Amino acid sequence: MHRQYQDGDSTWKLQFMINRWSFYIGIVVLIGFISSAFKPIESFNHNWFYVDENEELLYQFPSEKPSDYINTSIPFTGKYFIGFKEAIAFKESQGKYSKVNSLGYLGKYQFGKSTLASIGIKDSMLFLRSHKMQEKAFIALLKKNKWELREVIKEYRGKMIDGVRITESGILAAAHLGGAGSVRKFLESNGRKKCKDNYGTSVKSYMKEFGGYETHNIKPESSPKVTK
Repeated sequence: MHRQYQDGDSTWKLQFMINRWSFYIGIVVLIGFISSAFKPIESFNHNWFYVDENEELLYQFPSEKPSDYINTSIPFTGKYFIGFKEAIAFKESQGKYSKVNSLGYLGKYQFGKSTLASIGIKDSMLFLRSHKMQEKAFIALLKKNKWELREVIKEYRGKMIDGVRITESGILAAAHLGGAGSVRKFLESNGRKKCKDNYGTSVKSYMKEFGGYETHNIKPESSPKVTK
């Protein structure tokens, strides 16, 4: 009778240990399964994720509605249009709407007063206070420069000039920096004329840095105007 009690006790202990280890193993397997779902994607294995620096991409998402972009803190780094505009804004002013530089250039995209006048903005202080107006001004200037440089874009897009692959977005960014005339001089001289702004930033550097972004849905206009 005493022997039977010992055997039963041993069997119970063994079953307890098996159940206990099964429980722990199950927990480990579950944790491993859940963790695997959060592993980062290896981008080099996915062609849809990889963007070559010489590739110019075409998307269907350049919004002209300022409400799509105002008061956003997302660090856009892609090649969509919003990435283009926010990258230029960061380069110009670190994205600060209230920025006024030492030469009097204003706002998030650093507009000169004469450029503002060309797109219908006469009150520079109102412009500086209005985020909405600044976003509209950026779009309007793109349209104006695209109109003025439409033949240049057609002729030089895809070519290599002074080591830089020329793209539409690069041309428009360079025009934002130095004006359409500087862009023409650089391209038509095959890069020999090193056009720069007053701080020494070159048209070439903007063409390279902002090349390949999506800007094809920006419609060229000869005289776009910004309204309140």
